[in-house]
Amino acid sequence: MYHIIVNPQGGKGKSLKALTTVEELFKNNNAQFTVHKTEYAGHATEIAKELSKTPDTNIVVMGGDGSFHEVLCGIDNFDNVTLGLVACGSGNDFIKKSGHSTNVKEAVQTILTGKVGFVDYMELGKYRCLNVGGGGMDVDVLLKYANCKTLKGKAAYYYSLFYTLLHTRFHHLRITADGVTKDTSVFMIGVGNGGFIGGGIPICPNAIVDDGLLNVGYVSEMKKSKIIFRLFKFLKGKHVGTDWGGEYTAKKVTIEALDDSRFELDGEIIEDTKLDIEVVHNKLKMFR
Repeated sequence: MYHIIVNPQGGKGKSLKALTTVEELFKNNNAQFTVHKTEYAGHATEIAKELSKTPDTNIVVMGGDGSFHEVLCGIDNFDNVTLGLVACGSGNDFIKKSGHSTNVKEAVQTILTGKVGFVDYMELGKYRCLNVGGGGMDVDVLLKYANCKTLKGKAAYYYSLFYTLLHTRFHHLRITADGVTKDTSVFMIGVGNGGFIGGGIPICPNAIVDDGLLNVGYVSEMKKSKIIFRLFKFLKGKHVGTDWGGEYTAKKVTIEALDDSRFELDGEIIEDTKLDIEVVHNKLKMFR
């Protein structure tokens, strides 16, 4: 039995359109399935929590990184669950590193073939994170976007992005990676199991989703006059190895705000001012 969890609002209706294709493919392959449509924020977590109580449960998540995040946070018993991903959200950043297809039919075929592997995730006490957690400019954009009242959709996002760049601030943080602590000021930082944020920004370009390691990617404080030029390099992942950015690996990472900075996990802003992150290896089963 396959339990399909779908966010009807995912990808501005893209998920519902894809659901028709997914149901047809499952029927054509004589695969039994049940569809669970989420009705509010956090509903996917509740559904996954209940489903994970039963052994040999296949959960197929349809949506974007936010939907994947919600389902991951709901799993109570990882031994009981195998996840399948059908990416039909807006950004679909996790699959850029996991290798899952952006094509709905190919994604379903991967699930029906039944080949299973392990994928890492990040444990943060009361939270989990599948892709990337962090802070800086991307969180500032999300906060501005959430408070934008006059514009909607892409117009609101681009307005928020340009506003944030014009009013750039740097974030003062204390970072501890595998026991080594330093205070720093950054334009952006991400702790990744995956490597991309914001619909394709390669904050951790060398991340591998099943290597048992966290990747820490960052862009340091710099003269504001240099931001635009260096931003184009950053968008291509060329911050690594420069004197203003980089990337390194660790198994445990703590990020603490020394100012009023906020953090995000898989694109969802949280209230906590400190992230204690540990990689979990060989526990999350996924059709790959």
